[in-house]
Amino acid sequence: MDFDIKDAKLRKSGKLKIEWADRNMPVLQSIRADFRKKNSLKGLRIAACLHVTSETANLMRTLKEGGAKVALTASNPLSTQDDVAASLVKDYNIPVFAIKGESDRIYYQHIDATLRIKPNITMDDGADLISTLHLKKKELLDGIIGGTEETTTGVIRLKSMAKNGVLKYPIIAVNDSYTKYLFDNRYGTGQSTLDGILRATNMLLAGSTAVIAGYGWCGRGLALRAKGLGANVIITEVDAVKALEAIMDGFRVLPMKKAASQGDLFVTVTGDINVIDTEHFKRMKDGAIIANSGHFDVEINKKALKKLSKAQRTVRPSVEEYTLRSGKKVYLLAEGRLINLSAAEGHPACVMDMSFANQSKAALYLKENGTYLGKKVYKLPDEIDTRIARLKLKCLKVRYDKLTKEQEKYLSSWKIGT
Repeated sequence: MDFDIKDAKLRKSGKLKIEWADRNMPVLQSIRADFRKKNSLKGLRIAACLHVTSETANLMRTLKEGGAKVALTASNPLSTQDDVAASLVKDYNIPVFAIKGESDRIYYQHIDATLRIKPNITMDDGADLISTLHLKKKELLDGIIGGTEETTTGVIRLKSMAKNGVLKYPIIAVNDSYTKYLFDNRYGTGQSTLDGILRATNMLLAGSTAVIAGYGWCGRGLALRAKGLGANVIITEVDAVKALEAIMDGFRVLPMKKAASQGDLFVTVTGDINVIDTEHFKRMKDGAIIANSGHFDVEINKKALKKLSKAQRTVRPSVEEYTLRSGKKVYLLAEGRLINLSAAEGHPACVMDMSFANQSKAALYLKENGTYLGKKVYKLPDEIDTRIARLKLKCLKVRYDKLTKEQEKYLSSWKIGT
């Protein structure tokens, strides 16, 4: 079996991590058992470009036990857990091409290596696998039934491709499932982002001013958690409705130009480029900390920061100190890459349980329906979303109400009024 990992000797700790995560992923466990029993994914070849974590490992196990041939590469150069990669290769016989800290050149070599299985389904987190196929590996496109996309940034890219008529196969936007973005994006990103920041800096959030760029579901979750730890939260937004929502939720809303001089901590979660730029660096306090929790490392203009600086050094793991020509110091975390996966372990397994349940079900849905779909971006059917929510509640031993016949009749009637 072909693979490229840091060190196979790390397998033992990786296997323990995978087993620990699996204990907190009961929905995925039940899907795995069902897939194994029915051999649901027999004949599929699935190339996955996802964060190589213990939770992802359990998704890969599920796909393989369902009968699929799988290969995994990282969707970010800093997000790989090397011991998990080792365990996947040595304990589960799943080919992995990922090493934490790999260069951009090696990152794309690993994507190419994953595509050697000639996939008929792709799984993406950021759409780098799909873009590579469309730009460099066009000869493989005819054999592909469809793909899935895990994150907001990737969905934006893929919808752009579909709009411009260049998308060559159907995509299931797993990110758009309620049981993904309402939980993974809000609660997962909210908690894991702060986990990464605190592990990197050991800063005290209580009493500090945290500037959060973007009030989508990730920004909402992050703002809520930062407020809960005692931070004074400022939101920056370009969307009027989201800015208004942030105000109604009790946060201050300012342009980044104004917020730059007030913040102690800055976190970007927008999915856009140069959200923190030259003019903002110049206005920041001495000692300001800057982090990103969007998928790509483009939200903080690192080139502009370097240009403004007269010195740079690493002061802690995942913390780079930039001394500006003015003499002020600012601190960039994890090279501006995903702080929650670069400096911590990413989302808790409990929330990834639902996200990867959606990925598993999306693979089966594509197997059964992919050939009938157009070359567009689709949402996973709501009934699958609801089924996953019900499974999660069952696993949590939570009981909830059901409509009575009378209530069903009332809701379906247009004649019953005042």
